[in-house]
Amino acid sequence: MNTAAASKSLATSLNRPVGSRRFGLLIALGASVLILLLTLPLLDWISISNASKVAKSLGIEGNKLSKVGAKTHYSVLLFLDFVQKTKAGLLGFPAALLLMACVASLVLNVMFIIKLIINKPNKKGYLGVFVNAKGAYILTIISALGTFAYCMYANHTVEALKKKTTIGNAFRPTWVVIVVLVIAILAYVLIKIMEAQERKLYHEHGLLREIKKNWILFIFFFFCFVYFLINNYLPMSGIYFAFTQFNFRDGLFSSPFIGMKNFEYLVRADLWKLTRNTILYNIVFITLGNTLQIFFAILVSQCGVKWFKRVSQTLLLMPHFVSYVILKVLVYNILEYDIGVINSAIAASGGTRIDFYNTPAYWPFLITFFNLWKGLGYGTVVYLATIMGISDEYYEAAKIDGANIFQQIRYITLPLLKPTFIILLLYAIGGIFKGQFELFWQMVGNNGMLFNVTDILDTYVYRVTISQPMNMGLSTAAGLYQSVFGLIVVVVTNAIIKHNNAEYALF
Repeated sequence: MNTAAASKSLATSLNRPVGSRRFGLLIALGASVLILLLTLPLLDWISISNASKVAKSLGIEGNKLSKVGAKTHYSVLLFLDFVQKTKAGLLGFPAALLLMACVASLVLNVMFIIKLIINKPNKKGYLGVFVNAKGAYILTIISALGTFAYCMYANHTVEALKKKTTIGNAFRPTWVVIVVLVIAILAYVLIKIMEAQERKLYHEHGLLREIKKNWILFIFFFFCFVYFLINNYLPMSGIYFAFTQFNFRDGLFSSPFIGMKNFEYLVRADLWKLTRNTILYNIVFITLGNTLQIFFAILVSQCGVKWFKRVSQTLLLMPHFVSYVILKVLVYNILEYDIGVINSAIAASGGTRIDFYNTPAYWPFLITFFNLWKGLGYGTVVYLATIMGISDEYYEAAKIDGANIFQQIRYITLPLLKPTFIILLLYAIGGIFKGQFELFWQMVGNNGMLFNVTDILDTYVYRVTISQPMNMGLSTAAGLYQSVFGLIVVVVTNAIIKHNNAEYALF
């Protein structure tokens, strides 16, 4: 039997149904389960022969030497523990990249298993599942090959640190890596064979044919990809700052690797209070802000006098162009104890002055008020533009049916504002872990009396940065904390919206 006939016979057998799934997918499911079991911290991927000698080459002496040399086998998920104990910055960054590849592989394999068990084939069969499976196996192959490359790099780096010390192949991948690599390659080939049959069945073409068909669009896409790669993705390597004790002598990739120490410092600095303040302020800003913006947009749209409508829009939008420095001056002159407008009026009427800058209870309301005052006009313009885009035919038909102005707003305006509201809500939720730094810093500054109710993550990080200019790791750790949980909130919110009304979701 020739090769083509054998391949066709294999493809036919792989597409034979077994229960409710195809035989090939059942094999792929088993492969993903095996990869998960072999990648989790149950089995070791990297072995270190003569770990004490390696640690000594990295500068570990005395009592710490026995602790580092006590363990000679590590999984990829736990190898950073060795790097942290040795504080080997040169080993830390590639180890972190290897860990990220492994975690991504685990996530995609879990997604593939869940999709295969829960989801049923759609109008394009299992093509979506195949794409997920290919991504999982490609990342698994990268992780396995990356482990081989990392061991070679680690051996070279440790010897380079101590030129007179020879460690040989101290860092070596274990047999588990070879098994995982073989399983991933075979599973990938299996999926490619089934995918080819599925594409023929549903008349779907692959990426290469798509590029050939729309090559002009891909050329434009290439430049866009390069732009985002340089300006958005490559700078993400700076996340590594969060796990190092940075110093300018060693630089980013050679500074001592300290693991989660920066995050531990954040937790000790009352991370719960900072997170609580940041989230609660943003919830109030988002809720009240959007409500008032929609309310004023409807009011302006219903105004029939043109000159009054123009004046109203101008007055609402003007605060948006007021800088936060000018806002600080305004707030200070209004609230100051001796010469402030409010206290001067109170004193003139025979009352007792209010010490705003030493009384925390006032500031949640003051910050909320000035944030709404400054952002009201811009949001109103966005919603007003949406209202102006609503066809007059809807309102004319409603008037013929006897609907009054309030019924028109309830049954026409508000439902048609829903898509705009959801998009703005998702964008706002994306930054829910990031406060309005300029607002808080300019209004409160370094006033420790108000920190309990006004301190947010951004202001805390800024204070740490200016007081400890060398501690870049701590500020990066706080930024990473904000970004990760902000991403989770956006994904969860988008999933809820997609479940209820898919056409309003961002992705």
